[in-house]
Amino acid sequence: MLQFRRFNSSSPGSAALKKTALYDLHVSLGGTMVPFAGYSMPVLYKGATHIESHQWTREHAGLFDVSHMLQSTLKGPKSIEFLHKVTPTDFKALEPKNGTLSVLLNENGGIVDDTLITKINDEEFYIVTNAGCIERDTEFLKDELSKISEGVSWETLKDRSLLALQGPQARYALAKLVKHGDLKTLYFGQRDDFELTENISAQVARSGYTGEDGFEISVLNKDAALLAQLLLDQPEVKPIGLAARDSLRLEAGMCLYGHELSESITPVEAALNWVISKSRRDGSLGKFNGFDNIIAQIKDKSYDKVRVGFKYQGKGPAARQDTPILNDSDEQVGVVTSGSASPSLDGINIGQAYVKKGLHKKGTQLKVQVRKKTYPIEIVKMPLVPTHYYRPE
Repeated sequence: MLQFRRFNSSSPGSAALKKTALYDLHVSLGGTMVPFAGYSMPVLYKGATHIESHQWTREHAGLFDVSHMLQSTLKGPKSIEFLHKVTPTDFKALEPKNGTLSVLLNENGGIVDDTLITKINDEEFYIVTNAGCIERDTEFLKDELSKISEGVSWETLKDRSLLALQGPQARYALAKLVKHGDLKTLYFGQRDDFELTENISAQVARSGYTGEDGFEISVLNKDAALLAQLLLDQPEVKPIGLAARDSLRLEAGMCLYGHELSESITPVEAALNWVISKSRRDGSLGKFNGFDNIIAQIKDKSYDKVRVGFKYQGKGPAARQDTPILNDSDEQVGVVTSGSASPSLDGINIGQAYVKKGLHKKGTQLKVQVRKKTYPIEIVKMPLVPTHYYRPE
């Protein structure tokens, strides 16, 4: 069963929950609304279980409201210089209309947040960051911007919603609504402007959080409910909530901030070396935050833990966040960060964890300790299920 407690992220006495532009639609569809990152969001919908919603997305197309995510723009002639300070990724080499996953780094190289950044041109970038990190991200970016006197500005987009359409039939459902633009030439990681039916202007990125082909669609708030309904009118599309979104991302080996990522974790420890562009590793394009620490970890392997995926060798209760991982001598050698049953793998329990360096190799046999009992696990390569990103042949 899914770890629902992660969705109850509002503290007592906090401000009233915010609502996305799709809130009324969620309620009309029978959404079970829960607090998440300061918003009232659907975790499930009436008439579909978590497993059914998960499998529908893997086999057809699921529509997710991700409008709680923070959309923003970075503009100015020093935009790349700024990004090269706060991330380890080479944005000079990135082609326009292409995006990439990266991480915002604090001065020690810890991960402030993971982020998807798309290059519009050398002086303009579109950024999506996590809902649960909005306050910290805003504080961090403003502080870093204050160190640059001019030449770059950051602005949040408050009038836009974000819809994620994911699954093998997502391309067919969205194509029915496209009036101007060609989805066939939009590949994974790319973003472009599209004109949809009912005079809806959309910025469409081929990306997502499930491991399937799909899109993240940014539209004006006034058009969000109409677009969602137009998509849901397609027989291959159903609304999907946070429960399935979490199990889908876990199978796909995606990180969840506050579980796999934090300000005390570097991208090397998080097994995200690929976001550290090779062209950035000699410092010639400018040193990013935590440069010396991160480069030492790459060159000297001066780290002591690594993010891994695991699966159970038999039956047992799922290992949730903070579950200890033990070796054969019952010594703790790691800790679980996320875990649940995998609908795509016949219900076998899977998860992500941090284990001591040297125990992170595929096939390593360890144990999880759940309620004073231990259950054998095996370290496996991520993603735990095959991905189906749409790339050029």
